[in-house]
Amino acid sequence: MDASQRRQLLYTALARARPGSGSDLHAIREEGASYAAEASAIPDLGPVRFVIVGGLATGRYMPARQTLDTDILVSPSDLAAVEDALQRKGCRKLGPLSVGGSAWRLPGGRILDVRALPADWVEEAIDRAEPDTAGHPFVALPYLVLMKLESGRLQDLADIARMLGFASGERIEATRRLVRQYRPRDVADLESMIRLGKREHEGANPRPSP
Repeated sequence: MDASQRRQLLYTALARARPGSGSDLHAIREEGASYAAEASAIPDLGPVRFVIVGGLATGRYMPARQTLDTDILVSPSDLAAVEDALQRKGCRKLGPLSVGGSAWRLPGGRILDVRALPADWVEEAIDRAEPDTAGHPFVALPYLVLMKLESGRLQDLADIARMLGFASGERIEATRRLVRQYRPRDVADLESMIRLGKREHEGANPRPSP
């Protein structure tokens, strides 16, 4: 999808979106927390640093949707060490990823996508991982938005809008700063996605966390 197609799609979505159609925020937090337990399937990679991205990370910031694989992001300079570690753990390499990295089948049957993106912000994203209660390193929301903007798939744009719809003002401002820094051409589209996400939940009265 090119920039003009994306802009037209966002314009159409904004014109048709109805306020108050979003899910209860209390339920979202519970769903995301239970879904993130799948992170335990990732093998021990030794000293290699990584963050969890993809569907598991998305499930921390919006209602989780079913996914058949686990995704992690590593520095391209660490890819060889990660692949070595996975082979030692009995994982089977399935092939390269078009975005950089490789896909693996874990001993339990789950698919692990190791993404090694050649982007300026990758090391920063790994340094600023946000651990869950079990200590699994999840990518912070602003960097997950950067990844999904780079992908540009329709589902990724929908994910951005929904995640930002649930996000605090502080997280939204952090996302704006990162997009201005690394993808300034996407600033206007980001604002459209923020409006879409917030409109979905206008008028909602979320219950407080226990």
